[in-house]
Amino acid sequence: MSDLRRPLSLLLLALSLAVPTARADGPRFEITPFGGYRIGGSFDSQETATEQSKSVDLEDGGSWGVDLGIYRDPWSFYELLYSTQTVDLDSADPDYDRVEVTTDYYHFGGTLLFADEYWVVPYFSFTAGATMLDASSGYDSDTRFSISMGTGLRLPFTDHLAATLGVRGFLTFLSSDSDIFCVSRPAEGESGCLLKTSGDTFFQGEATAGLTLRF
Repeated sequence: MSDLRRPLSLLLLALSLAVPTARADGPRFEITPFGGYRIGGSFDSQETATEQSKSVDLEDGGSWGVDLGIYRDPWSFYELLYSTQTVDLDSADPDYDRVEVTTDYYHFGGTLLFADEYWVVPYFSFTAGATMLDASSGYDSDTRFSISMGTGLRLPFTDHLAATLGVRGFLTFLSSDSDIFCVSRPAEGESGCLLKTSGDTFFQGEATAGLTLRF
């Protein structure tokens, strides 16, 4: 749990520092719960120094999350983003059979709204923060730095309610030749790591649909 609390506490601190700059003559706060579909997520795995590397992928699947915003002005806001997905590893290797991986993103950043005379409102978002990778079957979790860029459209129904459609790419930075999803239980005779990465990055793309409430 300490890996989870650390990035989340930093993001909450950054958001609290942004609150006093919000303007009083427009929306101050918004919340967007969303559902999505995430694709991608491939690990280049290498068991030994002499063995040829192989790719171990995450299955594509559903995701969900919530996006919180504190407005800086009527057309931009500071953003706190959480998005999660739990899927199986997509591999014929029996070592990876029935292993579920949860990928959580805890990000802080900002969004620009490009409003004009049209009904729909395009937007662009950039965030940075932590990726938490957690595998089932008792493996340790792993937390890495990541960034994301997103874009999409808002379809306002009223001044306080809008549908939000978007796409976002997440890029997580890994250390080459590092171990992830490790377990160490000497009393039970279990130790070792599920994957040894040979790549430097981990990429996922996500399409989302949500409902934005502004206050």
